[in-house]
Formats: sequence, C-alpha cells, structure tokens
Amino acid sequence: MDEEVRSLTERLRQESGGSAAFDRLLATEDHDELAEVLTAPGQPLWARELAAFRLGRAGDRRAFEALVLLLNHRDPPRCASAAHALARLGDPRTARAAAALATNELRVAYALHPVRLLVALRAPESVPALITTLERRLSPHDPYRRVALACVEGLGALGDGRARRVLNEALAHPALAEAAVRALARIPQQQPT
Repeated sequence: MDEEVRSLTERLRQESGGSAAFDRLLATEDHDELAEVLTAPGQPLWARELAAFRLGRAGDRRAFEALVLLLNHRDPPRCASAAHALARLGDPRTARAAAALATNELRVAYALHPVRLLVALRAPESVPALITTLERRLSPHDPYRRVALACVEGLGALGDGRARRVLNEALAHPALAEAAVRALARIPQQQPT
C-alpha cells in the first residue's frame, strides 16, 4: 500500500468511526457499487471521497466530477487525495479542470494541489496556467506564497522556455528567489537561429 492510500485510509477510517460501511467500501471490487455512492443521496463525504479515490485510481471516469470537487475542497488532505487519483485517472478533461481551479482568483487559497497536479500531468494547459497563477502571486504582500512557490518549482520541472519571463520576475521576491534560480537553471537555453 503506497503512502497516499495509507494516509487516506487512516483519515477516512477515523471520519467514518470505523464503520462497517467503510470496511465494505474499502474492500469491494465492484466499480458499480462505488459509482453508486457518488450519486446516491445522503452519502457522507468520507464515503464519496473513498469511492471517488478508488474509482479514480482504477481509471474509471465516473469519478471525474467528484474528484474535481474534492480537488477544490477547503481541506488540504482531501485536495491531495483527489489530485493523486486524478493524476492516475487518465481523463482528458483533468488538465483543463485543474487549470481552471489553479487560475481561479476566488479560490486561490485552494490552488496548491491543482498547481501540483498540472505539473504531474505535463499537459498543454500546464505551463500557461502556472504562468498566469504565478504572475498574480507576484503582487506585493500576496498571502499565497506556497502557491507561488509551487508554481515556480513546477515551471522549473516543466522546463518550458515560455516561463523565463515570469521566473525572472520572481527573482525579485525573497521568498521565491532561490527557487526561481533553480527553476531557471532547469530551462534549456535558447538555441541561436
């Protein structure tokens, strides 16, 4: 069992009070039973999260909407588990949804995991969304430095030359400067034409 699965299992076992319903959802191999939890009325959040996570890891696209909602949740562990499952889901809508969440200024407090997911996906939407998000975080006294740092590190990992300008701007911010230097070093130098 990998660390993400172990962490989610322990957290949701506590939320469920160690119920028989939790044990059943954890053990079942029936994807239809898991998918039903996502649409049945009155299901607790822990049950929906467990079902969506298991379906997502299995590549069952019925989990997509629930996972995107969890990716934008106020509780960071829920966001992290949703990002983990979405990265494995293989749904072509994932990058577009993550980019929309990462660049939504009304939800920027919850953008850390969408940013990290965009880096993991390495999709066409990733670099433009990270650039946009980082540009907005470079204003004076922006309170979302963790999001900005994730963007800087992510742009370095993606190594796309389009990020040079915004990474150079990030050099002027003490909290980001060291990471920006490392990120810029990872971007291949432009070849003369």
